[in-house]
Amino acid sequence: MYIVDDDPDMRDSLRWLMKTVGLHVETFPSAADFLRDFTPRGPGCLVFDVRMPGTSGLKLFEELVARGESMPVIFITAYADVPMAIQAMKSGAVEFVEKPFNRQKLLDKVQRAIQDDVERRRLLADREAIRARFRRLTEKERAVLDLIKAGRPNKAIATCLDITPRAVEMRRASLMKKLGVRSLVELLRLLIAHEVVSEGRRDAR
Repeated sequence: MYIVDDDPDMRDSLRWLMKTVGLHVETFPSAADFLRDFTPRGPGCLVFDVRMPGTSGLKLFEELVARGESMPVIFITAYADVPMAIQAMKSGAVEFVEKPFNRQKLLDKVQRAIQDDVERRRLLADREAIRARFRRLTEKERAVLDLIKAGRPNKAIATCLDITPRAVEMRRASLMKKLGVRSLVELLRLLIAHEVVSEGRRDAR
């Protein structure tokens, strides 16, 4: 996990706290230092102080979002600032914690955020694996797949594509092998999953 706070005592305190539960911690005194050295290596959590000289924690988070980084963020602050908390939440922050905070509660929030990031990355990997399977198909196999999806039997597919039923069978066997399915039911389930993934990507745009 990564901590950005201009207060050295707070950085040391947070580092010690996170290490009590076995978390690897990197700390930074400013947003500029963090942006220069930040190299995400897997699931994690970001803990930012909101008010810092130069670039604030909120501005830092906005910069990360612009770069496509989506690791969960917990903001900490010594100020009870409701509008700032609302802005943080709208930006996608996991939590907004006011100092002084309960150490165990902060640990719980950090560990939950890391687990959420683990799950998010797993889902992204699963979705990419599904997309990768479909990218292996040739145009001819995709044409057959579209007609299978439409509920056409092999003979109807052959007529639509002006090929022999044997050619349909061969393309069907090939696409099922590439997609890693062994039955029509498995194929339809994978098609549904692929549609969900594709719709999610369009919605994200």
